[in-house]
Amino acid sequence: MKNKDSDKIQDIVVFRPQGIKVTLEVKLKDETVWLTQAQMAELFLTERSVITKHLRNIFDTKELEQKSNVQKMHIAHSDKPVQLYNFDVIISVCYRVNLKRGTQFRIWATSILKQHLIQGYSINDKRLKEHTASLKTLQSAVQMLADLSQRKSLTSDEAVGLFEVIREYSYGLDVLE
Repeated sequence: MKNKDSDKIQDIVVFRPQGIKVTLEVKLKDETVWLTQAQMAELFLTERSVITKHLRNIFDTKELEQKSNVQKMHIAHSDKPVQLYNFDVIISVCYRVNLKRGTQFRIWATSILKQHLIQGYSINDKRLKEHTASLKTLQSAVQMLADLSQRKSLTSDEAVGLFEVIREYSYGLDVLE
């Protein structure tokens, strides 16, 4: 999936059914993914009318509240705002679509959830690898601090440098958390 809300395009792999990469241009907003009915139809390899029927049932039965799970957003190359549905709606539709792709998506989503429940956390390998250099620099800074702490006194320049290192790399601890 590609996010075009900002100048930077982010690739997000939703799932790979039997080695096929599904690529959709999506909106990422409010810490969730937003898809149109047409995108859901493409994701689950079905007709848009099937998605419309499931959406109607989801909101009619009050499984989800339409107001908090649907937003109208302006999409490039569209004359009018388009309704987009958040991840909760996408998952609800997924569990109603009785097709091979829907089943593959359910298996994928369930395996991710199970993995998270068993481990108690999720790891974003890509993000962790992106911060590897910063983490190595932080490790070097910690080693330098350990070396300096063995000395009885610090010069004023060393003390200022020490505080600068702590300030610059403290965010690395957040990444480790």
